[in-house]
Formats: sequence, structure tokens, C-alpha cells
Amino acid sequence: MTADSELALRAKAVEAALTDVKGMPIDHRTRAVALKDAVEAFHKAGLTQIVRTLKADPRGMELLLELVDDPNVYALFAMHGIVKADLRTRVANVVETVRPYTQSHGGDVELVDVKDGTVYVKMAGACNGCSMSAVTLRNGVEEALREQCPEITAIEVVPNEPTAAVIPLVALQRGGANAGWLSGPAVTDLTEGKPFRMELTNGKSLVLLRFENQISAFHNACAHQGLPIDGGMVDMESRTITCPWHGFRFDCLSGECLTAPQAQLEQVPVRVDGGQVMVRPE
Repeated sequence: MTADSELALRAKAVEAALTDVKGMPIDHRTRAVALKDAVEAFHKAGLTQIVRTLKADPRGMELLLELVDDPNVYALFAMHGIVKADLRTRVANVVETVRPYTQSHGGDVELVDVKDGTVYVKMAGACNGCSMSAVTLRNGVEEALREQCPEITAIEVVPNEPTAAVIPLVALQRGGANAGWLSGPAVTDLTEGKPFRMELTNGKSLVLLRFENQISAFHNACAHQGLPIDGGMVDMESRTITCPWHGFRFDCLSGECLTAPQAQLEQVPVRVDGGQVMVRPE
């Protein structure tokens, strides 16, 4: 079993235990949560002191940065608030958290961008109208964002117009050498260094990345826990993309994971035909 698999299993065990606690009678639940909070506070105090001591020494700081690259250490520090994900990652997490609520009311919300303290989102379905229910849903999204990301100063709803950022793929109805290939966007629709999400008919999606004349395509699932990676931040200099969920970093051209070398994005064959991007996900 890989280290990533072990981490995922431990995380699931914690989630299962918390679910059990939530099902307890109120008095038992209160005591259990109080015990959890007390233990976590005890651990956080010790971990915080360790981090402060390491930061005070140049070699210690170097070791600390190496430690944070380990998914287990990163998850531990993140749980106690010792390290914080970048703003876009935290905003993306909040948006994913509120999506079940908006979807249960016949709508949806999609993160478009985060820039200069402003979050740009796109509302769909019931959220995109002018009714009171739509206003209520938008207010719920805004409240969640401002509560969990206090750095946010404004939230803008982008008009829900057709965009090339997310398009459906239509399978080619030709056999022979083109069997299995799907038509994607035009090369000109790919912005250099910006993830391009492409929906498949099976409910899954791909993510395309372009750097100059090189185009790569991967299944839109982080090698860590399978969560979508198209909302990740791209570093143009190193040509890497960082998963918006748990900070795993991947090479944009090869899919190699730089955080956990044993992991890898699942690459998809890609070619260009007359200015049209073609992919073969199967």
C-alpha cells in the first residue's frame, strides 16, 4: 500500500469516527466533541512550538519546508491551522462545500476566478434567475465565502453566458484510424497555462493544458483522492499545477507528481487536426 493510500484510509477512519459521534445522544456527543477539541488544542500547542523553534534557525526552516512537502505532515499542519492553503484553494473548497445546498434547490455554483480580493462565480439553474429563491441562494454562497475566507472583499456573479471554458465533447462517428478519438476545442480556445476543462458524456471530465506548442491532456482527477484538478493554480515558470484540494503538485506536461513521486495524473492521448484538439480518453 502506498503512503497516499494509507493517508486516505486514515482520513476516512477519522471521518467515520466523527460520523459516529454525530449520531450519539446530545449529552454523549457534547462530551466526545469536548474531548476531541481538548486533545487537538493540546497537540496544536506542541506543534506550534515545534514550528516556531524550527523557523528560528536557518537549517530548521529548511527542514520545515521539506517536512511540509510530505502529504501527512501537510495534512496535520493544515488540520490545526498551522499552514494555510492559498486563497484560491480555500475559496474553491468553500464553493464545493456549498454546491450540494445549491443543487438541492435546483441550482449550481461554479468558481470562475479569484483576483485582488474579489471572487467571481457563475450561478446556474434556479440560482441564475431574479426570483427571491435565487437571491437567497446567492446570499448563502456569499455568506459562506465571507465567513471562511475573510480576505475576500467582494463577490461578483459572472453572467451565465456560453463560454469555452467548459464544453461537451462529441464523439466522432468515424471508424478506422479515428476510432475512439473525440473532438475537443480549437487550439485557439486554449489559453496558455490555464487549465481547460472538457466534459465527457459519461459524467467525467478531462483537463487540457497548453504551453506554447505543447498540449497535454489528463483525466480530471488528482492522483491523491480523485478530486477535480482543473481549478488548480498553474506555475508558468515551473510548468506545474497544484491541486486545489490538498496541495499536490504535478508536472503539466508529463503528469508526474512532484509531491508524492509514486503518484501520477492519468494522461490521455492528444493530437491536433486542422487546428482542432483531438483526445482519446479510452
